[in-house]
Amino acid sequence: MRCQFEVAVDSLESALVAQECGVDRVELCADLGIGGISPSRGMIELAVEQLQIPIHVMIRPRRGDFLYSPTEFDIMRRDIEAAKAAGAQGAVFGILLADGGIDTARTRELVVAARPLSVTFHRAFDMCRAPRAALEALIELGVDRLLTSGQAPSAAEGMPLIVQLVAWAAGRIRIMPGAGIHPGNIARIAEATEAREFHFSAREMIDGPMQYRNPRLTMGDDISEYARSYASAERIRGAINALA
Repeated sequence: MRCQFEVAVDSLESALVAQECGVDRVELCADLGIGGISPSRGMIELAVEQLQIPIHVMIRPRRGDFLYSPTEFDIMRRDIEAAKAAGAQGAVFGILLADGGIDTARTRELVVAARPLSVTFHRAFDMCRAPRAALEALIELGVDRLLTSGQAPSAAEGMPLIVQLVAWAAGRIRIMPGAGIHPGNIARIAEATEAREFHFSAREMIDGPMQYRNPRLTMGDDISEYARSYASAERIRGAINALA
């Protein structure tokens, strides 16, 4: 079976680079530096206009944990409707209970709201207490795909659990390794896990074009205001070619 490649992007420029490199779809986000949050409707609409590959939209109202208030949950439902109305092909979300289990009731609501879009449960899964029980819950809910690092900082480190997840899933849900995947390790991860879908961002930091720079402050979290991240065509092609 041919492998599929999903690249996480937080700009239209990166999405177009990913498409040019031959990926199968993009995960459209805002601010990948904090793991990705929901992009604006304007960004979704413009991406739909300019891309010919499927667009799966991140539905995450804020950074941080995946225990959401009623207001945040309402935002997620509305963002799903906005993504559908804009012409996206998929929704990517994750929602947990305080005890570390899948919030099955509210996940079911989001799955129903998202259809007929493809549904991916993202790395909120990696924060779950009991991975096998969480996997079975997602299968019962009809989720199409699970993005996971194997509950480790990177997919390479999480390979033992990813191998188990693929075996437990037995074709009932697609297991998509993600986090820290690059041309140097993707073949090893594919061989060990037998996964057939892979998620990565291939980001590189580029110095921005601003000439005047105020050295006295940043706008938050000590991140340089003068650096920009974009998807690297070289890294994307390298990962794809490693599995060719």
